Amino acid sequence: EKPFLVIATQNPIEQEGTYRLPEAQLDRFLFKINVDYPNLTEEVAIIHREHTLQNHGKLDQIKSILSGHDIQKFQDIVKQIIVEQNLLEYIAKLVVNTRENAFLYLGASPRASIAILNAAKGFAAIKGRDFVTPEDIKEAAIPVLQHRVIVTPEREMEGISSSEIIKQILDSVEIPR
Repeated sequence: EKPFLVIATQNPIEQEGTYRLPEAQLDRFLFKINVDYPNLTEEVAIIHREHTLQNHGKLDQIKSILSGHDIQKFQDIVKQIIVEQNLLEYIAKLVVNTRENAFLYLGASPRASIAILNAAKGFAAIKGRDFVTPEDIKEAAIPVLQHRVIVTPEREMEGISSSEIIKQILDSVEIPR
């Protein structure tokens, strides 16, 4: 039932018995968010919390913040966010650039353009605006694109990541004013 959300995790170190998703399936995830390991203080807090709970009441401590109905209302609000034509063209230029970039073996699909549009609208709404800015688009670009493009083997061997190439694309495409 609505709202239907899927959140998945991927641990690239332990791949025995697991396989990378095909590009067509990865393209259906809105974002890829990289989560680093906790620092020492955070790690101690995790261990302390686990020791204190001793497996009692973990789920009891989860508090509902929004209902499914609330999420749908917010989704409807985000759909109404204003995006000027020149910003739609900016999104398209960014995505098309991924298809023409010599460092990328596979560029992003039109689904990526739509994902950037929707994410930028969401960022604008979170910031209390009813319109999208170029900064919202730039903020959305890496988490939306990094799992939708494939770096050429040569660049990958050089240690260049998809995020770095997307940053280069963001720097090279003129921002509309």
